[in-house]
Amino acid sequence: MKRYSAFAVAREALRGNAGWQRAWGAPEPRPAYDVVIIGAGGHGLATAYYLGKRFGITNVAILEKGWLGGGNTGRNTTIIRSNYLQDASAAIYEKARSLYETLSQDLNYNIMFSPRGVMMLAQTHHEVRGYQRTAFANNLQGVETEFIGPQRVKELCPIIELKGPRYPVMGALWQPRGGTARHDAVAWGYARACSDMGMHIIQQCEVTGVRSEGGKVTGVETTKGPIGCSKLGVVVAGHSGVVAEMAGFRLPIESVPLQALVSEPIKPCMDVVVMANTVHGYMSQSDKGEMVIGGGTDGYNAYTQRGSFHHLEETVRALIETFPMISRLKMLRHWGGIVDVTGDRSPILSKTPVEGVFINCGWGTGGFKAIPGSGWGFAELMAKGHSPLTAEFGLDRFTEGRFIDESVAAGVAH
Repeated sequence: MKRYSAFAVAREALRGNAGWQRAWGAPEPRPAYDVVIIGAGGHGLATAYYLGKRFGITNVAILEKGWLGGGNTGRNTTIIRSNYLQDASAAIYEKARSLYETLSQDLNYNIMFSPRGVMMLAQTHHEVRGYQRTAFANNLQGVETEFIGPQRVKELCPIIELKGPRYPVMGALWQPRGGTARHDAVAWGYARACSDMGMHIIQQCEVTGVRSEGGKVTGVETTKGPIGCSKLGVVVAGHSGVVAEMAGFRLPIESVPLQALVSEPIKPCMDVVVMANTVHGYMSQSDKGEMVIGGGTDGYNAYTQRGSFHHLEETVRALIETFPMISRLKMLRHWGGIVDVTGDRSPILSKTPVEGVFINCGWGTGGFKAIPGSGWGFAELMAKGHSPLTAEFGLDRFTEGRFIDESVAAGVAH
C-alpha cells in the first residue's frame, strides 16, 4: 500500500486525486482463518494489527455486524490518560498512552494525537487526599503526574471558576502527557494497516453462533455463512455477554448507556482536558471549536445508543457552575454508547472456559484511552497464551477475590 506523505498529497493534487487507493478492502469471507476476531472497533483492530506486527499472524478475519468503528470507538470523548492508582491498571494504560505518542508514525496515518494534558479536579477534601495518594503511586509506577494547587489550575485553564459554592476547586491531579486523539482516525489507521497485511475486514457480518467441539472452538456462524477458526477473539464491548452466551459461558458484566454531547463551535478558550469526578463531568475543546462534554453512565441497564434528557441536564448543570461561560452555548449533537462494566470497574482480558476463545471486555467508560495497550497485550495473550500486561485481568480474579478495584481506590471508575 502506498505511503501517505506530504509529497503524496502534492502529487495527487496535481493528478486530480486519481491515484489514491482504498484504505482497506471489502473481501468476501473465506471458509476458515487461523484467527477470527469479532468486533471491528479500536480494540479488535488493534489486536489484529499487533497479531500481525509482533507475531506474524496475518491469516485473520475481523468481523463487524455494523460498520467499522461504529460502536463505542466512534462514540466517546477521546480522552487519553494513564493516571490510575492500581499497578496493573497504570501499566496497561501507560503502555497505551506511550503507544499513542508514536501511533501516527507506526500506522502511517494521522490520528491527531494531542498531548495537551489532563487534569482531574479535586473538589472535596477526600479527593485532595485521594489524588495526592495517586500522584505518589504514579511516581512509583513511572507515570508522570503531580498534584497541583488551585492557582496552577487557573493558569492552565483560565475559564474555570475556582470558588463555586457547591464544588470549589481545591487542586487537581495533573498529567501533562495525557490528551486526546481523533477517535475515527484511530480505527481507520489500524484498519488500513491490517488490510495492508492481508487481513480481511468483513463489515455487515453479524455473528449468530459460536461453534465448538470437545470444549474447543471450531468457528462461528454468521449472516454471511459459517467461518472456521482455531482461535476466536471476542472484542464487542457492550454485547460481550451476548456473544459469551453463544459460546456457552457467562460474564460478570452489565451493559449500560453512556452519553456525551458537543456544543456549537466557539473560538479557542481551553487547551487542556478537565475532568470533574465529584459531579462526574468532563470537558475539552475539539479542533473544530466544539466543547466536548461527557458524564457518567445511566442508572439502568440497556442496549440503547441514545441519550436521555435527565442525565444530560444533570451533567451540564454541574459543569456550568465550574465553567460559567458554557451556560450560553447551544448543544450541537448528542449521542450514547453501550459500555460494559465489571464489578471492580476494571477490564477482562482472559482465556475462557472454551479452549481457543479469548475475551476482551469490561472497559466501561475508559476503553478508548486503552486501545493500543489493550491490543498489544491481548494479541500477546492470543498468540502465546500469556501476557504480563494482561495477567492480572483474568476471569479467575472474580472467583479468587483478586479485584482490581479502581472505582473505590482511585475515586473514579473510568
